Amino acid sequence: MNRDKVITLAHGSGGKKMRDLIEGVIGPAFSNPNLNVHEDQARLPLNELLSKGDRLAFTTDSYVITPLFFPGGDIGSLAVHGTVNDLAVSGAIPLYLSCGLVIEEGFDLITLGRVLEKMAAAAQNCGVQVVTGDTKVVPRGAADGLFINTSGIGVLPSHLHPSALALREGDVIISSGTLGDHGAAVVLARGQLDLSAAVESDSQSIVDLVQAVIAQVPVVAMRDPTRGGLAAVLSEWAEASRVNISICMPDLPISPSVRSLCEVLGFDAVHLANEGKVILAVKPEHEALTLEILHAHPKGKSAAAIGRVRAAPSGLVTMRTGFGTETVLTLPAGEQLPRIC
Repeated sequence: MNRDKVITLAHGSGGKKMRDLIEGVIGPAFSNPNLNVHEDQARLPLNELLSKGDRLAFTTDSYVITPLFFPGGDIGSLAVHGTVNDLAVSGAIPLYLSCGLVIEEGFDLITLGRVLEKMAAAAQNCGVQVVTGDTKVVPRGAADGLFINTSGIGVLPSHLHPSALALREGDVIISSGTLGDHGAAVVLARGQLDLSAAVESDSQSIVDLVQAVIAQVPVVAMRDPTRGGLAAVLSEWAEASRVNISICMPDLPISPSVRSLCEVLGFDAVHLANEGKVILAVKPEHEALTLEILHAHPKGKSAAAIGRVRAAPSGLVTMRTGFGTETVLTLPAGEQLPRIC
């Protein structure tokens, strides 16, 4: 039984304290048949994978956000949502996750338990299992409390091929909802500014939303606009497909609170992170159906068509303002908000 109140270096030593931490705190949080065999690897049934598709989708990400808890989410649920969303935007059905913990010496065990509880609940809600993992403890000052790495495996049906290389002139760009909610919520949660606003992170799984769309629409491309926000997604698409993507500023779905925060701090919502939205490119003949499906879903009620693909100037994203002018949308030269996910 682990009687310590904080993490010590002994919890990463491979000895009894480490076993007590894993068997008494971490393991029970994620208990499932694939994990409970206590092997150094997860052994996953191929028949189940092959019954859902013909390709594996595999992704990994690390989460170093500060603060660990913020309005609308926390590092644990964020790690799950971020990884399943990266799988979802390929069209894959997420199934399995790994969980790697890097914990700083002195980290509170009650807080660790809260994070793991949130993470396990998110995994259950997303229909995925945490089947393998690793725990490392580093000395005080070598980290900032807790870092989490999650890798995910999903299965991709044979008929789905969304790609950043596939955009063509005339394609319509759609956002599934309001932009910048996560970035705005985290900067306010840090308490470094004498500001308050009713902003919550949009941290959530978009698996069900994406599946609802791709069941009826042959989507050209999909991406979740996390670090770098909408601007990063569209810039990558424009460069990959050698097209111009033109968006219209007045059409961007941005909540009043986020818009006000951006005006005060000089941010631009197109650069702020999101953790529960998807950006889609669809053929013009599928625009109405795509919006109809999104609007009928609780996570897509604020969906909007925000732009179109043009042939030139290729490789660039341009934005039309409310005054009728057009500017080139560039990425920030530095980190606008560090430690955002």
